[in-house]
Amino acid sequence: MSIIDKTILFVKEQLQNAEGGHDWFHIERVYKNALLIAEHETCDLEIVKLSALLHDIADSKFHDGDETVGPKIARTFLEEENVNETTIAHILRIIENISFKGGNFDKKFSSKELDIVQDADRLDALGAIGIARTFNYGGFKNRPIYVPNIAPNLNMSKEEYKNSEAPTLNHFYEKLLLLKDKMNTDSGKKIAQERHVFMEKFLSQFYAEWDGDI
Repeated sequence: MSIIDKTILFVKEQLQNAEGGHDWFHIERVYKNALLIAEHETCDLEIVKLSALLHDIADSKFHDGDETVGPKIARTFLEEENVNETTIAHILRIIENISFKGGNFDKKFSSKELDIVQDADRLDALGAIGIARTFNYGGFKNRPIYVPNIAPNLNMSKEEYKNSEAPTLNHFYEKLLLLKDKMNTDSGKKIAQERHVFMEKFLSQFYAEWDGDI
């Protein structure tokens, strides 16, 4: 069995009880997105595949904000599978730097493989899937859908972003609508633009229904 197949089985087992927006199906979509983008880039495809599969193995949102859990689990698994240290180190750097975290921070690491996997992950936060995931997580956290007098905070620190309990609709302005301008690759930018337009149409419909205009 290949290391990719073993990783797929490992991730499926680890995430079998995960929240619906961060479960195996999220990983699978990101994996497919990453393969699609990688077709147009010069990269180490094995690192792209393994990073996409392991990038959310333990999302800090579900571990009291601890960002070290995911890299530790990934390292243990990869070492047990005798993956070489150079590859492991690269994958861990991708996992540590992939997250949005409010968008107001500088990446401490860069590589073409990170660019690809980060774009793939961000694409899953856009479009119809992005909308579904956003409201699924808002329901999971028992947040209100929309409160008109609570404005989005567009200048959150990383900690403010992690600890925010704002209404779900605010997340569109605090993250989702910002992503198309933060994509790394040309193919990622093209797909993001299409999904961005879909979200704008959704919001227009949402406000019209909320206000009783249609």
